Amino acid sequence: MEQQDQSKKEGRLTLVLALATLIAAFGSSFQYGYNVAVVNSPREFMQQFYSEIYYIRTGEVMDDFSLTLLWSLTVSMFPFGGFIGSLLVGPLVNKFGRKGALLFNNIFSIVPAIMMGFSKVARSFELIIVSRLLVGICAGLSSNVVPMYLGELAPKNLRGALGLVPQLFITVGILVAQLFGFRNVLANDNGWPVLLGLTGVPAALQLFLLPFFPESPRYLLVQRRDEAGAKKALRTLRGQDTVDVELEEIRREDEAERAAGFISVLKLLRMRSLRWQLISIVVLMGGQQLSGVNAIYYYADSIYQSAGVKKDYIQYVTAGTGAVNVVMTICAVFVVELLGRRLLLLGGFALCFMACCVLTAALSLQDTISWMPYISIICVIAYVIGHALGPSPIPALLVTEIFLQSSRPAAFMVGGSVHWLSNFTMGLIFPFIQKGLGAYSFIVFAVICLLTTIYVFMVIPETKAKTFMEINQIFTKMNKVAEARPAKEELRDRPPVNLD
Repeated sequence: MEQQDQSKKEGRLTLVLALATLIAAFGSSFQYGYNVAVVNSPREFMQQFYSEIYYIRTGEVMDDFSLTLLWSLTVSMFPFGGFIGSLLVGPLVNKFGRKGALLFNNIFSIVPAIMMGFSKVARSFELIIVSRLLVGICAGLSSNVVPMYLGELAPKNLRGALGLVPQLFITVGILVAQLFGFRNVLANDNGWPVLLGLTGVPAALQLFLLPFFPESPRYLLVQRRDEAGAKKALRTLRGQDTVDVELEEIRREDEAERAAGFISVLKLLRMRSLRWQLISIVVLMGGQQLSGVNAIYYYADSIYQSAGVKKDYIQYVTAGTGAVNVVMTICAVFVVELLGRRLLLLGGFALCFMACCVLTAALSLQDTISWMPYISIICVIAYVIGHALGPSPIPALLVTEIFLQSSRPAAFMVGGSVHWLSNFTMGLIFPFIQKGLGAYSFIVFAVICLLTTIYVFMVIPETKAKTFMEINQIFTKMNKVAEARPAKEELRDRPPVNLD
């Protein structure tokens, strides 16, 4: 009875846990979303700046190909930087800890924010391109470290809800960039350097506030062997002195992994005991980015324009779509512990599949049927709703849940690399897909959504309200390694787990 009471207390959302979640997500995930959308609105003013600087330097007018190439570099440096950031996750979280890695990561936001803010005064578009690479590194690190940090801070009954907060702040960042990107706000000839430089504000706040909050108790106990520090962190996070039950659960995870030691990416790729976990993360991260979410945003303006929305009002309709994204992500935060991860993934990808199919038909018919463009708008909104409920927020949460402490950093490196390479690839090839297939571009995305839905249905288990050990026990059976017990595998000498 006493243990049950303690478990209930450990599941509370305390003020310290709530503030740590908000500061980590606002200082890092917000920037990711902000930098995804921030260059869209001031594009024509920035391109004009590129042309002017080129003319000042050479006395010649920049041709269209060179301008397009420079702009492509400006946009694509962000996901390429994200890929580099993903490769740094493992070394940084193991050396500095989860909180320490987030604090270190602010370098990759504050420095480029200053560079972008002064790029016009310095008359250098190269500063913008290099800065986009650096903020991409920041996003690549934060998109992996924040879910890891929050997943390890949260009690198991709140892990899903808190694990979705980073995605919520990504959508808020996108919306804020769209709002600040109105022509009468900052997306104008004088305001665009300020618009780009604002990304440093959340980083500065995090750098000042996050040191007052605890490091991950799991990191302290499992990797630093600091039991006193882990106990102190748990007491601070849970708001009570008695944390023995949760501390014992972390110890059991530690004992189950001690033989494995640190698991590198290469070792992770070879481990039979983690085969289905690894495949699942690759499929989910790839499906998330290759399902067309960025293409939908790129195509939205032309869809709205064809539906008769005046050019000056498209920015407001686009911001409205961003607001829908935020609202649906908030809904996901509140229902993830009620409905579970699996149902949100299945429903989200299925809705995206149907939206892509109907959108294909609507785009191909919108020049012949007068009301068809409005169906296109409904499809865009339906797609955004579906993606916000499952495909956008759940995959990063699952990386935290289906891997144990020793393999989690390497798993985030693999998942993050797939995420950002898929993002980069989609940004690179979508214009060619759009040019080649036209209205039928979204059939490709419909197929990817359908295949991912089938995989989730057949392979992904429900992880709601389960401990990390219980979740891993499910995959133990899928990987069929319990009998083999290979030497130095993650499951070697695993203590029995009570699933009651």
